[in-house]
Amino acid sequence: MSAGRPARLTVGVVSAGRVGAVMGAALAAAGHRVVAASGVSRASVRRAEDLLPGVPLVPPDEAAAAADLVLLAVPDDVLAGLVRGLAAAGCFHPGQIAVHTSGAQGVAVLDPATTHGVLPLALHPVMTFTGRTEDVARLAGASVAVTAAVNGAGEAGGEAAWSVGEALVVEMGAEPVRVPEAVRPLYHAALAHGANHLITLVRDCVDVLERAGVRPAERLVAPLLSAALDNALRHGDRALTGPVARGDAGTVRTHLRELDAVDPDLARTYRVLAARTARRAQGAGLLPAHAADEVRATLEED
Repeated sequence: MSAGRPARLTVGVVSAGRVGAVMGAALAAAGHRVVAASGVSRASVRRAEDLLPGVPLVPPDEAAAAADLVLLAVPDDVLAGLVRGLAAAGCFHPGQIAVHTSGAQGVAVLDPATTHGVLPLALHPVMTFTGRTEDVARLAGASVAVTAAVNGAGEAGGEAAWSVGEALVVEMGAEPVRVPEAVRPLYHAALAHGANHLITLVRDCVDVLERAGVRPAERLVAPLLSAALDNALRHGDRALTGPVARGDAGTVRTHLRELDAVDPDLARTYRVLAARTARRAQGAGLLPAHAADEVRATLEED
């Protein structure tokens, strides 16, 4: 296997969940051969049938032992115990590549496998998965966070390990982005804050509109929210609009009154987000200091 381009590899998928089945299919499309996968739930069996046709479903230890590349696509809190268990069972051997897909962890969690001569990689696709066939095409347009060496080029395989990880990502049609081991938890927190809380924010918006009798709420807000996201990514804080960014403290006070009447918890969330919005608007030069002070005072009112 060259440093820059992995040879054709046999792949074992542990397990055939939403991420594992899709990445297994993407590796197969790149010319690798998925020889085994694990999965016991009806959903996993169905995903394997759709995305990994003809691939036998076997226990995790058999899937790991049978492959050149072991793809560990399990929940974050399960990963460390799984790696220890597979290592204790003798499922790893020199020359294997062990890849996990956890966003919050780097390659240190693979240390039990590394002691068996395995090349450890962390490849985290920056996208959400449904576990359906269209995810394979979506993965091709996504970025994938690559973590290899623990502390610079001299450890855990060095620069060659980074190159192998990046080559695998490129083969799947995605864009590799290097994320050092030390910042993986912060990197993942940022993604979760953006993606997960964005859904919460959108659903809060829709719920309030529907409670007010405004329907169809999703269709109403879709162009607005899509434009807001696009503008934020293109223009940063300069894209801020609305009463906080304009310094309309009276409107902010009205919002708080109305939200508090229907959902006090949401009103508290509005206060926190509005305060952060005011700081960003002031920092971007959109909100004069005196107006920012008035907005903050309004947000602090009981």
